[in-house]
Amino acid sequence: MVRPSSPPSFRLKAVLVLVAVVAFVVSPIWSPSFKGYDPTQFPNPVDAPAIQPAGWAFSIWSLIYLWLVAHALWGLLRHNDDAGWDRTRLPLLLSTGLGASWLVVATSMPWLATLQIWLMWALALWAMMRARDAGQPALCAGPIGLYTGWLTAASAVGTGVVLIGYNIGSEITVTLLMLCVVAAISLAIVLLARPPRTFAIAVIWALIGVIAANWGDGVVMLPASIFALALAAVAWRDLLPKAQAVGR
Repeated sequence: MVRPSSPPSFRLKAVLVLVAVVAFVVSPIWSPSFKGYDPTQFPNPVDAPAIQPAGWAFSIWSLIYLWLVAHALWGLLRHNDDAGWDRTRLPLLLSTGLGASWLVVATSMPWLATLQIWLMWALALWAMMRARDAGQPALCAGPIGLYTGWLTAASAVGTGVVLIGYNIGSEITVTLLMLCVVAAISLAIVLLARPPRTFAIAVIWALIGVIAANWGDGVVMLPASIFALALAAVAWRDLLPKAQAVGR
């Protein structure tokens, strides 16, 4: 049986996704060094805002980058005619395309970078929702879920840093507010949308980073820990009956 050729639009979008993802991955090369917003960019400079995870937590970007490249390559080479995969391409293309310029924007206009990362998140969420039924979750929904989960936390963190930097609320108030935003959004998505578990893993990783950065400060550690445990319980709730059955 001869396999039907893929629509030209499918192939074109698959190529464009690969180009956008690669541009996103290599963007640190042509962008200024970025290790968080420079405190001097704000009227109220804070060296280490409480909402910001420990530096090592950002290493998750290496996995996100590699997995997105694998997704784009596999999608082009093996799924360029797959309608399920194609449904994820437009939002992922737009999200990673915006991501390719995010570092440049962040080093000069933090408030605009905040708006940009929320738009990246919304587009990534759209792609993740479309990826749930695409097949081969390890290479389709998995990487998009990890990317979306991290953007969920990163968007709130970036917003918190900007609010603190512009004196719109105290550091603790803004930190607790943004932790609640992360918890509310991620729990709602997990409960209502049943995303890939990589989504929850990324959010929990970010919360662990916040806990580590605020070690010893119960005001931040306690809610961050509760939110991380709650998200884990909800994301893996379907395993509980199986575990109980094995125990019997």
